[in-house]
Formats: sequence, C-alpha cells, structure tokens
Amino acid sequence: MTVNTDFGVMQTPAIVSRAEWDEARNALLVKEKELTKAKDAMAAQRRRMPWLPVDKPYAFDGPAGRVSLLDLFAGRRQLIVYRAFMDPGVHGWPENGCPGCSMVADQVAHLAHLNARDTTLVFASRGPQADLARIKAEKGWTMPWFTITDDFDTDHDVDEWHGTNAFIREGDQVFRTYFVNWRGDEAMGGTWSYLDITALGRQEEWEDSPQGYPQEAPYQWWRWHDAYS
Repeated sequence: MTVNTDFGVMQTPAIVSRAEWDEARNALLVKEKELTKAKDAMAAQRRRMPWLPVDKPYAFDGPAGRVSLLDLFAGRRQLIVYRAFMDPGVHGWPENGCPGCSMVADQVAHLAHLNARDTTLVFASRGPQADLARIKAEKGWTMPWFTITDDFDTDHDVDEWHGTNAFIREGDQVFRTYFVNWRGDEAMGGTWSYLDITALGRQEEWEDSPQGYPQEAPYQWWRWHDAYS
C-alpha cells in the first residue's frame, strides 16, 4: 500500500493476516539466527586476534591528576577506550561536544556489568577536564573521562574520527587487542557489544574461545548492577 507523508508518497509493506505475518516472521527468524551465529563466530575470531605490545608511555589528565595508560585499567585486566570528540574546535564546543559521540555516551550501559568481567571502560578526549566534568554533569554521564595529552589518538587511529580500542594487560605490560570505528562503532554501548570486542569475550562456557580462557555458565555471574561484590 502507499501512504502520503511529509516526505512524499511512501510505499509500505503489504497488510496481511496473523497467519501470514507469523509465516513471514518465522522465515525471517531463520536468517536472524544465521546472523547471530555469524556474529558469534566473528567475536570468536576477535578473541584470536594477535596482541600488539604498547611500549610507548602515554599520559592522560583525569579528575585526580596525571595518569598513565596502565592506570586507566583501574586494576582490572581489560580496558576499552572510546575516543570521543569533546574537543576545542568541534561543533558545539564548549557547551557541548560532537553530537554523534554524545549519542554514543547516551547509550552506555551500567558499567558494573563490564567491571564484573574484569573490564574497565573509559572515554578520552582532548577537552580540558573542567569542561568535560561540566558536560558530564549536565548530560548525566558517569563513565570515567580522561584528557589526551600526547600522541595516543594518532597512534591508535582516532585522531580524525571517533573509535573504540580494546586492550589487555599481563602485569604491567599492555597489549592492544582490537579496534573498531566508523559504522562499527554505532553498535557500542551495550554490555554485550563491548565484551564481544574484548580479548576475553563474555567469558561464558558456550563461547568458542582459545584453551584456558576464563569461562563460566551464563547467568552464574549476572547480577543486579548494585549487587556485585
């Protein structure tokens, strides 16, 4: 059928009975399950990405002063860094930052679930801490947010466009394990989308992970966000 809209005539799908709708839904479900399995396979391949040593010292300004990349882990084994353009010169600054990066910030789930998987999420920009703190308070954002002071953005492919980098550490040695940007970054925000780009994944028994990776049964570790120890 056709519908008149403010944008012109829109050609809509057919109007059908419940039985016909169920048939179409079940046909689509087959393809959706194939897509889910393909995404699981892609996440498994990410967990087998080689690790790149990060030997260059990087410094960030934070609410408590100057910190290193290792400090950003906050004692956890994995780190995810989203490069947000809350920078001088960006559209909307200094009242706001990049609208797209702000949408990503709006999407971020409660961090307690990532932390329960030994994973820290932080945002990093070039804006001064005072401005970042003000914007965070105005928008209701609670993720840790640091100021880039050196070549971290250039070295990690986020100097000209937003992007998400994943890291893991063995003791004090940091490794870069994954990177995603452009439209791949649109899916970020949910707990599962973040864990699926990490070296250790969701750490659940059903996942296809290399031998020896930490894994436990689904639901076993899940908690209300205020009930993790």
